[in-house]
Amino acid sequence: MAHDAVFFLAPDGETAALARRRGPGQAFGSVACRFIEPDGAIAEWDMYFAEPSPEIPPLEQLLGWSWPEWVTAPLNDGVEVFALPQRLTRALAGASPTELEELAHRWTTRLRSAGEGEVTDDEPLAVLRGVARLAASAVSTGGGLYSWSF
Repeated sequence: MAHDAVFFLAPDGETAALARRRGPGQAFGSVACRFIEPDGAIAEWDMYFAEPSPEIPPLEQLLGWSWPEWVTAPLNDGVEVFALPQRLTRALAGASPTELEELAHRWTTRLRSAGEGEVTDDEPLAVLRGVARLAASAVSTGGGLYSWSF
C-alpha cells in the first residue's frame, strides 16, 4: 500500500527520530510525495546505483536487497522513519540528470506494474530531483537523509 511520505534532512538520527510523531514539519528541508512505499523506493534507488540498468530487476532480487534501517522502532500507528543509506545519499548527490531520468523511468515502470496508485511520468522524476538536491545538501553539511511516512 502506498503512503504519504516526506524525505527530509536532519543533522543526525536522533534529531530525525523527533519527527516521528508529527512529521518533519518545516524545520527541515524536505520533499513530499503521495504515491510510494518509502522503504521499497529507497531499496530500488540503492539497487539502481549499485547495479545500474534501465531494466527493472526481478522482484525477488529487489526483495533480497538490503532495505533501509528504521530510525525508530515501528509501532502499530503506521508511521515509519527510515534512514537512507549513506552510499545512496552520496550516489543521489552526485547523480547526473541522465541517471535520475533513467532511474525515474525504471521506478515508474515498477510502480505501474505493482499498481501503485496514479503515477504520472513526471512525478517520480520530480521526487528524485528533489531528493537528489536534499542529498547534495546532506553530503555538504555532514547531515543525513531520512524518510517519514504514514
